[in-house]
Amino acid sequence: MTPLSLDTSPEIERRQIESWRLMTAAAKAAIVSGLTGAAYAMTRAGVRHRHPDAGAREVFLRVAIIALGPELACAAYPDARLYLSTP
Repeated sequence: MTPLSLDTSPEIERRQIESWRLMTAAAKAAIVSGLTGAAYAMTRAGVRHRHPDAGAREVFLRVAIIALGPELACAAYPDARLYLSTP
């Protein structure tokens, strides 16, 4: 079996996988939801760092471009096109 992480011992990795197997679907979903929220929070923080004067809508649209990709973000939010050419 290929290790999931190179810095984790095989025994600890085995225990981690066993813990995942024992988790309920709701518990797994809660972890995924929390990680997704953390990823969006970091993305928003990065946008705010690069664009400190951006308002809430601009931050939202820039995050949408990153998360959804330019094509889908612009299809969902046509005003996202305003922010495609600026980093």
